[in-house]
Amino acid sequence: MSATLSPLRRSPEEQTRLERLLREIFEERFPFNALLGLRVESFAPASPGLTFVMRPELVGSYVHNRLHGGAIATALDTVGGFAVVVAVAEKHADESADQLVNRFGRFSTIDLRVDYLRPGVGQSFHARAEVTRLGGRIASARMELKNESGLLIATGSAAYVVS
Repeated sequence: MSATLSPLRRSPEEQTRLERLLREIFEERFPFNALLGLRVESFAPASPGLTFVMRPELVGSYVHNRLHGGAIATALDTVGGFAVVVAVAEKHADESADQLVNRFGRFSTIDLRVDYLRPGVGQSFHARAEVTRLGGRIASARMELKNESGLLIATGSAAYVVS
């Protein structure tokens, strides 16, 4: 990512507040994320992550007890968006949590591709993303979903409106 970082940083207290707000938004305010049980696993700018546990409500193949493809796609799309949010927060490190949350309200997915590589079998799943481009209007990300054993289940790529 070749974004120019601001020389001013928000205070550690404001950063903690921002992370608390982002956790609340991604885990609770999006009802579908809450239904899936998505939880923030990492705010690391290079590889933000989300996690969720397998539950009967997420089964797509009752014969094999596999994760539903829609749950996989949603986890990848959500972690991609989360990575973009974290990248924008880093790019605009001089902005307060309230300013950033207002900015994030304008973001949306405009393109999503998912490659299902293996059956979604596991007790828990971990989604990670990397922002590959952060422009003034459009951001791109690559995502992956693994089970608790580290087995790669699916990959994805997406584009998001950020203006």
